[in-house]
Amino acid sequence: MARKYSKHGPRESLYDDSADEAAEASPPALCWLCGRPCGEAVIWHHPVPKSRGGRDTVPMHPICQNMLITTFTNSELQRYGLDAGLLRIDPRVERFVAWVATKEPDFYAALGKKKQR
Repeated sequence: MARKYSKHGPRESLYDDSADEAAEASPPALCWLCGRPCGEAVIWHHPVPKSRGGRDTVPMHPICQNMLITTFTNSELQRYGLDAGLLRIDPRVERFVAWVATKEPDFYAALGKKKQR
């Protein structure tokens, strides 16, 4: 049977307005790949894939994550590690970052499917 009230304190403490104000006052996270402020949708991406032992996560736009997933294999992403600067040197990423820099933070477009090698 479900509890009627939380065992962690009175109900009013769960809906504290000061916590909402603090969340609104914090600056938006910057995208790990393109460096633009993230919009409403923020993806917490593993730069080193979990299948390759990655544990760290970074904030990204959904379109930036989709670009990485469709462009690179897990092995390539593991080699780049947490260094976004190395990724930006790649001509495909450089061209993408230049293109997406003019878009609004919540912009999304389908980039295609991952190419089989």
